[in-house]
Amino acid sequence: MPVKSSASFRMTAAPMVLVAQLLAAAVLALTLVWVLHFRGGVSWKWTSNHLFVYTAHPLFMVIGFVICTGEAVMAYRIVLGSRTAKKAVHLVLHLVAMAFAAVGLYAAFKYHHDAGLPDIRSLHSWLGIATIALYALQWLVAFVYFVFPGAVMTMGADYAPWHIFFGIVIFLMAILTAETGLAKFVSPLINYASEAYVVNFNGLTILMFGVAVVLVVILPSR
Repeated sequence: MPVKSSASFRMTAAPMVLVAQLLAAAVLALTLVWVLHFRGGVSWKWTSNHLFVYTAHPLFMVIGFVICTGEAVMAYRIVLGSRTAKKAVHLVLHLVAMAFAAVGLYAAFKYHHDAGLPDIRSLHSWLGIATIALYALQWLVAFVYFVFPGAVMTMGADYAPWHIFFGIVIFLMAILTAETGLAKFVSPLINYASEAYVVNFNGLTILMFGVAVVLVVILPSR
């Protein structure tokens, strides 16, 4: 979903594509280190450590709504080939992101249900539900305008700028949701400095990834 005119930046999107890919790899690595090393992995069973169920939530959400969504947003810049191929990758990556998010959402609700905790009480959960709802709506509207066989080309052209705008907004909402979610994990970790450092560095890396993705979108390709 590239923006057409950004010549005033005096640079192209190519360097930021590389930066974004490196940051995506760093986010994935930090998330896996945190979940597997510090949290002991994930499990769908209510074991002696019931947090194994809850740990699946940030893992799947970061992979889905941060990394896969960022890659989907950048698809028109990083995929080689025809516009149809780029559109297909863009569409599929968003579907993959929603699939990961669905698993992550299930993990959160399962943990709350098994632990007898109330649902959707925090700012993080409110942002998350709003992001998921808008994400699904954005995908459905885009499918109707750009993919559905009966779609009129002029309608798609008229909607395209709004699709780009709302796509960036929803992606930034996903970044904000991830940051507030990580903050919930950090607050009880005062006595666990190493884990808190990993979580904080991951939060900073996620923020930088979000900025890099937006720059890839707004910078010109040439």
